Amino acid sequence: MNTAPGRVVLLGGGFSNDPDTVLDDYVLGLTGRARPRVCFVPTASGDSAGYVERFRSAFGPRDCEPAELPLFRRTEPDLRRFVLSQDVLYVGGGSTANLLAVWRTHGLDEILREAYAAGVLLCGISAGAACWFEACLTDSFGALAPLPDGLGLLPGSMCPHYDSEEHRRPAYRAAVGSGALPPGWALDDGAAALFTDGAPTEVVTRRPGAALYRVTANAEAPYTP
Repeated sequence: MNTAPGRVVLLGGGFSNDPDTVLDDYVLGLTGRARPRVCFVPTASGDSAGYVERFRSAFGPRDCEPAELPLFRRTEPDLRRFVLSQDVLYVGGGSTANLLAVWRTHGLDEILREAYAAGVLLCGISAGAACWFEACLTDSFGALAPLPDGLGLLPGSMCPHYDSEEHRRPAYRAAVGSGALPPGWALDDGAAALFTDGAPTEVVTRRPGAALYRVTANAEAPYTP
């Protein structure tokens, strides 16, 4: 019987937009492997070729085995085998709503639940961080709006880019306050948060002041382990 903890890392940065490797180093270190297998999942960007190339440029020279999982031009016939063979699934940013729809069409949502239970480290930035929760605040439809349709591996809701996009904080606070979104977590850019078996257990940052926040209907507070 597998007893590996289910782990998800929310990323407020990484190779997508940081000039250093602090947050990606943190992800690789969590695997405990000398050469972890790291698979980039670019679904939210429509499998952007440029995004995949940036991933390859960032991880190709490192002590890991990089791969990517395209779904718009799918080449992998056995998704379950491929996903469960990875040490890290690294989900890129883009449209959370489109990401969830495509994953469900291919049955990847259920495979990811199995990977989580098997101890594969799940992580991602922006849409790739929000998708793991029951709900999130998203700009998938243009204006910021609640999306109560996440994977539900993590309880509650999530908001990325909490400090870097000026409308995020008030919109998320309002959505949670009104009950449109359940209480949840907000992440600043420059921080990464590890959730273990559904609860936060560690936060690391690449710049002063970056934080993970617990947001409820009546309050907001930085998370401290």
